Amino acid sequence: MSAVATDDAGIGSLIDAADKAAAAGQHAEAARLLAAAEAAGPRNPRVLNALGMYALKTGEFLAARRRFEDAVQLDAGAPLLWFHLALARRAQGDVEAEAAALERALELDPYFYLALLQKATLLERRGKHRQAAQVYRAFLQCVPPAAQQAPGLQQGLERARAAVAANGAALERFLQSRLAATQAAHRDAPQERFNHCLDALLDKRRIYTQQPTFMHFPKLPALEFYERAEFPWLGAFEAATEQIRAELLQCLACDADGVVPYVDYPSGAPLNQWRELNRSRRWGAYYLIKGGVRQEQRLGQCPRTAALLAAAPLAEVPGEAPTAFFSILEPRTRIPPHTGVTNTRLVVHVPLVIPPGCGFRVGSETREWRPGQAWVFDDTIEHEAWNGSNEPRAILILDVWNPFLTAAERAWVSAATAALSEYYRDTQAN
Repeated sequence: MSAVATDDAGIGSLIDAADKAAAAGQHAEAARLLAAAEAAGPRNPRVLNALGMYALKTGEFLAARRRFEDAVQLDAGAPLLWFHLALARRAQGDVEAEAAALERALELDPYFYLALLQKATLLERRGKHRQAAQVYRAFLQCVPPAAQQAPGLQQGLERARAAVAANGAALERFLQSRLAATQAAHRDAPQERFNHCLDALLDKRRIYTQQPTFMHFPKLPALEFYERAEFPWLGAFEAATEQIRAELLQCLACDADGVVPYVDYPSGAPLNQWRELNRSRRWGAYYLIKGGVRQEQRLGQCPRTAALLAAAPLAEVPGEAPTAFFSILEPRTRIPPHTGVTNTRLVVHVPLVIPPGCGFRVGSETREWRPGQAWVFDDTIEHEAWNGSNEPRAILILDVWNPFLTAAERAWVSAATAALSEYYRDTQAN
């Protein structure tokens, strides 16, 4: 080992020992150890930093500032030294010099969260609350998860969250006042998308993206719920709600064992969020069509439902789709957030038996099922469902083609999906 390395190691040991002595309240011993470190490396930035921090903690702010200024002269590329210099300048009340040191630290490391926090508080002290909120937001985004648990940072985190929230409320009021005339001029135009845009801007709602687990078809819109008017054939399902419900109840009365767990992963499969519901009838399915295979006996027991399914634009993929089933969610059961397999198809819900306390969320929009009101949604956007009642909830679910696919694209998707299934079914191939 070289003499320089040996000296650095020795200096480091002295500084570490001084830190421990200071923490234990042994200030004389800490001062002695730091003096020894200074004698060994009088122009060592690490020594100067340690001397500066000790002076800062003991209230010798001028001495601390001089130590840090000497340190940054020797190592101008160390953001921590500039941050410590900012602390010393703050202690002296030198606002302009503090700001300059913080800017230098952040030029070297824009994600230095402690420097961002100090900059935000400095802006607050200078009355620049809007700018401070923006820096607080950056601070919150930069704090590592482990650091968020540090006791010494809790006050700063709370202060940042409060400042961001207050600024968000003020900004919302400001935008409302500025947009009132424009919105009134276009009061008859649909505003849902623009309102979502504003909510996302104000951190009130997220914008969710499609995350299919199997096939992602590009350039299809990421819509949580589709406009009802795009599916005029839904009216027939809605008008037949009472008949469909009666057929469901008859099936359950005559063939209760036909309800099987919807989630059915094999042993050894990674379950993630499905562990609680795997192979459980708490979320049960009574299949009418499963993976493209018609359940003829059951369809025969549900003639009205079968006729409606036959007339619907079901997503046809040989051996894979469509699927249509009565979905039974038992009392006090929650389906965790998840995403579906492909955005080439959409999912239809026809509510049948809906006790109070049931709900459904797709992305940032939450709805309640109402018998006689069907909807269509993109299940590749994160969604979840719950039944908070003491009674089962039942709906009819079917999957249909995404209307933005052309006839040729539907044919290609069907052929590609079938080919992929064939490829992985061929267990003899290498």
